[in-house]
Amino acid sequence: MPDVVISAATQVLAHVPGLARHGSKPRRELPKNAEQAEKFAAALRTFEDAAAYPPHQAWIGNIHPRDLPARPYSANAGAPQRTGRFGEIMPEEEFFGLLAAVDDFELFALSPEAAKAAAAALAVHPLAKALNLERIEKAGGDIEAVAAEPNALRLTDGAVMRCAQADDESLSAHVLIDNLAAKATATLALLHLLERSGIDPTSVEYVIGCGEEAIGDRYQRGGGNMGKTVAEAAGLTDASGADVKNFCAAFVPALVVASSLVSAGVFKRVVVVSGGSLAKLGMKFQGHLAKELPIMEDVLGGTACLIEADDGTSPKVRLDVVGRHKVSAGGSAAEVMKALAVEPLSRHGIAMTEIDDYATELHNPEITEPQGSGNVPERNYRTIAALSAAKGDIARADIASFVTERGMPGYAPTQGHLASALCYLPHALDRLTTGDARKVMLLAKGSLFLGRMCQLSDGMSVLLERNERR
Repeated sequence: MPDVVISAATQVLAHVPGLARHGSKPRRELPKNAEQAEKFAAALRTFEDAAAYPPHQAWIGNIHPRDLPARPYSANAGAPQRTGRFGEIMPEEEFFGLLAAVDDFELFALSPEAAKAAAAALAVHPLAKALNLERIEKAGGDIEAVAAEPNALRLTDGAVMRCAQADDESLSAHVLIDNLAAKATATLALLHLLERSGIDPTSVEYVIGCGEEAIGDRYQRGGGNMGKTVAEAAGLTDASGADVKNFCAAFVPALVVASSLVSAGVFKRVVVVSGGSLAKLGMKFQGHLAKELPIMEDVLGGTACLIEADDGTSPKVRLDVVGRHKVSAGGSAAEVMKALAVEPLSRHGIAMTEIDDYATELHNPEITEPQGSGNVPERNYRTIAALSAAKGDIARADIASFVTERGMPGYAPTQGHLASALCYLPHALDRLTTGDARKVMLLAKGSLFLGRMCQLSDGMSVLLERNERR
């Protein structure tokens, strides 16, 4: 089996406070309570606050998650930084321009003022040459007339989303803005990937999407395809693409599929992309307001990574060390982790202590704890450590140190596919090339029961390894 590597990975955030109330939970709950809606609006963060927030700085690569300051993070934040080694944090004004630039059907409309401001800001963006700035100016117009169209969705004072077909819920305005936002964030991440890797865009042959969006019409609800959509938007004229769906777990299967295609010689270069989930904006806002916290689910993530044949330098994807959660496996946290972490390593005689970093569900606990979901990463790492002790790789007294040394604090927005190992990939590449790590394990879990078709969970893991040829 020819070796396959991940040669580059990028991550971006779009700060979108104006869209936060259009997340699924706020959209349902805020109209019921005018006082709560007022508090929600007052609790939204400024761009400066979002750009200074330490977990966001970990996301774009300015700090490693283990170097996050003490909580509360906002009280220990430094100066705002828009750019990092992995990507950028884009303000809403510019992001609205990006939405217009990737809107093929002229469904996203802006006021003349908003369109002018967005076009001017994006004109000086380092990636401006790849964007269709003419579409932004064309999106500007009589915003009140657009808002009065049947089933249109007023997003902010200066932005409206049209409905594509009144009698098709899959083409309703709120579904379309979910999908367009996912396309825009994934496209931004891919453009950063092309810029930072320096590769010829025409050398990418396939793009796999692994986001949570559902693109389709009434006959093919969720039929896809974001992969090829993003490929076109980023100028990958010789690429095709498709999507891999698996709830929050989709990234690792997508990575394994992409690596398998390269290993088999089907394609030489494959990109995996993912955009943010607008539906999950403000998802835990009630807990945040109850604790007098800001609305922290106000950003959309975007990611992209490049998989290709062994270049002698980049970290290898160990396709022989893949863990999977079988149908016959139990659904408890311990059983899931046993299938994903213990079994694939034991099969190859790799001690659990040989893994320098385990990347699992890295949700930011400052977002999840106020709503009662607890510290998800800490819970997962303690489970992995307990399994390592049960296996005999560590003593029970060493569980806490195992968590500290091989785990890390959560820092990802609560968009499940982004938090489930994907957010750590750029850090993993750093650690396996310029750092002192030799092995990193990526683990992703998904809740199939959410679709009401079965009671199962799912998951997959894969091992990344330092390239010894370097």
